[in-house]
Amino acid sequence: MIKINLLPYKEKEKKATMARQAVLVLLSSLIFLLLIAAVHIFFSQSISGLQKDVKAREARLAELKKVIGEIDTIKVEKNTLEKKLGVIKRLDEDRLYPVRILDEINQITPPKDLWLNKISETGGNLNIEGIGRDNIAVALFMKSLETSKHIQSVELVSSKQVDISGLKLQQFTLSCVKKRS
Repeated sequence: MIKINLLPYKEKEKKATMARQAVLVLLSSLIFLLLIAAVHIFFSQSISGLQKDVKAREARLAELKKVIGEIDTIKVEKNTLEKKLGVIKRLDEDRLYPVRILDEINQITPPKDLWLNKISETGGNLNIEGIGRDNIAVALFMKSLETSKHIQSVELVSSKQVDISGLKLQQFTLSCVKKRS
């Protein structure tokens, strides 16, 4: 019987298999490392692109905040000017108000029955002092004042009879609330 030693063949086969496996492991590791490097480079570029985008948007945001600040300043200036224009308009409207109210009181006053001595203005009130022929003339004058477009209400503050040159006349004081023009 012939004996054949197969051990060196199996050893060579084992060494070849191990060498193939080592090469395969090295190639797999190299491919894995290359894949990781490619992914790393891709994400690094993506991150740098996003950072540039963030910086550009932050710069744009700073510009827009500056514009918004200017707009807010313009709005404040606009409100101030509108208030000033409102005051000017109100002053212009109120400029002729005393003339109109005095003209209306003059037209309402009956010349033969009533004489006005003093007209004074305090805030929103108008105080009228005068002398009337009698109580009826004073009452008619009060009614006429109430129908005026510049006077809201009329109140009799005082009324007393006085003797002037032998005539008995009614001295009166009225308080009137003015309407805003």
